[in-house]
Amino acid sequence: MVHRGFRYNVPALIAAAALIAATGAAGALARSSSGQAPLQNAPEARIARVESSLLPGLVIAGQPLPFRTISERMAALKVPGVSVAVIDDGRIAWAKGYGVLETGSKAPVTPQTLFQAASISKSVAALGALRLVEQGKLLLDEDVNAKLSSWKVPENDFTKAEKVTLKRLLSHTAGLTVHGFGGYAADQPVPTVPQILDGLKPANSAAVRVDVVPGSLHRYSGGGFTVMQQLLVDVTGRLFPVLLSELVLKPLGMSDSTFEQPLPADRHAVAASGHRTDGSLLPGRYHTYPEMAAAGLWTTPSDLARFLIEVRRGLRGESSVIPAATAKAMATAVKPGYGLGLSLQGYGPSAGYGHGGSNEGFKCQMIAYIERGQGAVIMTNGDAGGRLAGEILRAVAREYGWPTMKAQERKVVSIAPEALASLVGKYELRPGKVISVVLEGATLFVVDGSQRIELHPESDVRFFELVEGSTLFFQKGADGKPTHVLIDGSIKAPRVEGK
Repeated sequence: MVHRGFRYNVPALIAAAALIAATGAAGALARSSSGQAPLQNAPEARIARVESSLLPGLVIAGQPLPFRTISERMAALKVPGVSVAVIDDGRIAWAKGYGVLETGSKAPVTPQTLFQAASISKSVAALGALRLVEQGKLLLDEDVNAKLSSWKVPENDFTKAEKVTLKRLLSHTAGLTVHGFGGYAADQPVPTVPQILDGLKPANSAAVRVDVVPGSLHRYSGGGFTVMQQLLVDVTGRLFPVLLSELVLKPLGMSDSTFEQPLPADRHAVAASGHRTDGSLLPGRYHTYPEMAAAGLWTTPSDLARFLIEVRRGLRGESSVIPAATAKAMATAVKPGYGLGLSLQGYGPSAGYGHGGSNEGFKCQMIAYIERGQGAVIMTNGDAGGRLAGEILRAVAREYGWPTMKAQERKVVSIAPEALASLVGKYELRPGKVISVVLEGATLFVVDGSQRIELHPESDVRFFELVEGSTLFFQKGADGKPTHVLIDGSIKAPRVEGK
């Protein structure tokens, strides 16, 4: 298993040595004897270790851990910028930016740089809705059509007995369609929220409709949060960005954040630009998301850390902004893994909450632990930033002794060359999309366009790869030849051509 104790590497040791030189040995001894954190736990040293200790989701048992630096991984994944905030002991321990606002620019990412929070917007917007519940303006279990005025959820056979309620909207159990939204490029017209909800031009998404009985299942729906956005506007008569600023952003001290879409001109200079997986800049820098509650928040990791910290304070009965009942409602699962606007995980010391986010050109992640008062927020301006965020979180988890987010060890076995050769061929992921499995020496590789990914054997038919952490299982027919490969247990790719 991966040990929780940190294996010091050269960059971290150099950083620690520099810190000792700067403060002096006597100073280090004095800090230690006074009962304060020893030198190795000074913020600068901890930051240096995190920066130089990124890990993939899977590692190979018996081999040295493949530590990489943030700069190495940013370059490899073509992510121009990333911003990090780490929570420890119920407070922001440190925040730091890396890279640039956009490729080719010299403007650096700082802790104040704005990123699109994407679906993390849902968590902040959910708190806004719950504050209106506290004020008696909304009810969690009331049919939302009772308060919607500018648009109504269309009734059908699915809504005869069960209704769409605010609680179901916030927990993705309302039976509504439309998983997410693509946003609108700078040169495209932007629809109104009612147009989005009815799928009318210039909306680029389908109509939001109930197609299963509300309350019967958990199914992620950005469409549902867009219904919630319209509900809040109809009930209060306020513009959504103004309302959320009053209800959440200002009270929580999230002074760098806004739900304004498009982003106001006076904030352009401090906003990161989105980038595709090849590192190219999104035309117009970023998309506009009128689906503000679902995807429209511009913010910083530090501001999101303040949100996470205040939720925990609410759960502990210590917040003057979030009552304990509201925090408990957010952090109590309605269906496994999701509360009201928050993704949930684990129990006891491992109990955590947070959310992920994925907009065009932006990927981000936030997580916090209820008992431990620890957590982190990672925001990136690249479409491959999700992988980078995961690697940074594993480095933070290792450094701060988190109970989760560890790299998983996998054992590899030796496979006869003829058994490997039998798996070589072409496999169709979907119509028109074919990958190749090739054998080079005693090693199998998947070739997907310009990508060449090594496969590590767990058996003669089960393999894993370290790039995405995927597992591949080759299913064989009666003749012993593979008929298809199953990727991550869900993607079935038939073999279309042999060796």
